[in-house]
Amino acid sequence: MAGLNKILIFIFLFYGFLSYGQLVTPKHTFNVELGLPNTALNKPFNRMMQGLVNTSLYYQFALPNSIAFGAGVRYSFFDVNEFNVPDSIRGGMHSMGAFIKVSHEKFHGERFGTDIGVKFGYSANLITTNLNRQKGQSPVYVGGVYIEPCIGLILSADEQTSYRLNIGYAIQGFGFDPKQLGTDQTGGYNPSEFSRATQYFIFGFGFTYYFGNKTSE
Repeated sequence: MAGLNKILIFIFLFYGFLSYGQLVTPKHTFNVELGLPNTALNKPFNRMMQGLVNTSLYYQFALPNSIAFGAGVRYSFFDVNEFNVPDSIRGGMHSMGAFIKVSHEKFHGERFGTDIGVKFGYSANLITTNLNRQKGQSPVYVGGVYIEPCIGLILSADEQTSYRLNIGYAIQGFGFDPKQLGTDQTGGYNPSEFSRATQYFIFGFGFTYYFGNKTSE
């Protein structure tokens, strides 16, 4: 019983810490995000490529009802996993594009907020490898629609800046085929696997600068 009381007291104090002071209502924000992409679902892409970096820059405008709209650019890089490809392949894939974001951004107290939404746009993917260069086909271009449901857990530093933990799940509208790396081998995978959309998780951090905000008690 004593342990339960301590837990309840901790929850009460933690909620009070988050709720104390002025409640910030975001309006105009500039956001920078940096994360690590982790491949998923598409087995050939999962095995043959490994994510090194994912970053995005975007502006976001929030309405009084906490619905927010944003627009920006993104870039990711995936390195060829030399231990899981059928030939001796070196290189990687540059993925870049522009997106629009729709989300619900709200502070639940002076310091803690959430930003839950989805990014969607177009992604241009440039695959550069030693085999593609030998064939005179470097880079190989693959384009497709880009969709990323995402959530940000925000902790404000002051009235104008905050940091956040970002979690996203990116879906790119193209299938990964080992031929895009310059090899004619399938790597032992069923060709039906190549038509599955390329997908990956994103785990990272972000920085937000607020301007034109409103505050309320």
